[in-house]
Amino acid sequence: MTQSAVLLINLGTPEAPTAPALRKYLKQFLWDPRVVELPRPLWWLVLNLIILNTRPKKSAEKYAKIWMPEGSPLRVHTERQTKLLRGYLGQSGQGDIVIEWAMRYGGPSVASALDRLKAQGCTRIRILPLYPQYSVSTTASAMDAVNEWARRHPQAVEIRSIESFHDNPRYVSALAASIHAHRMDYGRPDKLVMSFHGLPKVSIERGDPYYAQCLESGRLLAAELGLAESDYAITFQSRFGPAEWLQPYTQATLEALARDGVRRVDVTCPGFVSDCLETLEEIALECKEAFLAAGGTEFRYIPCLNERHEWIEALAEMAGRHLPA
Repeated sequence: MTQSAVLLINLGTPEAPTAPALRKYLKQFLWDPRVVELPRPLWWLVLNLIILNTRPKKSAEKYAKIWMPEGSPLRVHTERQTKLLRGYLGQSGQGDIVIEWAMRYGGPSVASALDRLKAQGCTRIRILPLYPQYSVSTTASAMDAVNEWARRHPQAVEIRSIESFHDNPRYVSALAASIHAHRMDYGRPDKLVMSFHGLPKVSIERGDPYYAQCLESGRLLAAELGLAESDYAITFQSRFGPAEWLQPYTQATLEALARDGVRRVDVTCPGFVSDCLETLEEIALECKEAFLAAGGTEFRYIPCLNERHEWIEALAEMAGRHLPA
């Protein structure tokens, strides 16, 4: 009998909001050649002699602002989503599908999660990276870890993966539902800003589909909400390093909107399914401060999908597809 499983993979998080924990996490994350494509000898010097001696303390201070009693928000929400997905599939008659989760960087590692699934007798595993839009630096990197494990366990299991769900109707509907619920409480803003994680422009020039998929997600969400082009803006955040990244940049756009007389903005992050440092600190705190300082009067961040039931239903639909009932 085939035992089926689903492995949810998210990016990762430090174990604690401290400089030593951040140094360990950043060393693994930034050494991934999928994340930073510079020549290894040069990047080793920059990473170990400069970045890992300066950035961990600053990053730890940022994490401390958003750390939850249970731990890192990304870890907490990913674990909760896993539990809710198990319950949803159980109620829908698919309780025999084993659900696990892992982090690409930090723990629990992809290899350890796959080891657990193999130990439970799972012979058919569906990999679901929790990145709506495909990128080499995220989805492909997650699959690198999966494929490395598979090479060490030849013919152990059958592995399938979902490359992206940027245009999945249930995902788009879940995003729209979260925005509708927000507007029921706070009303309609002058502008909705859809902020996606940035990517070096050179990655797109090399064929990465990420930018096109972000634009498509934004277009579909706007259509679901019935927005005109003037009602929203698509921007990119989290720039790192001196290279040119995808534009327009989120903070610069918010500042320009405020200077142009836009007083009320809502910001949503359709590229993240769980709240994390990039949404809770960079957007909800830093970008809010920048918008208000530039003359805006109301800034509201719309939380990620997190544990919304529409999102769990979307996860269940994607997880159960092509797996035996």
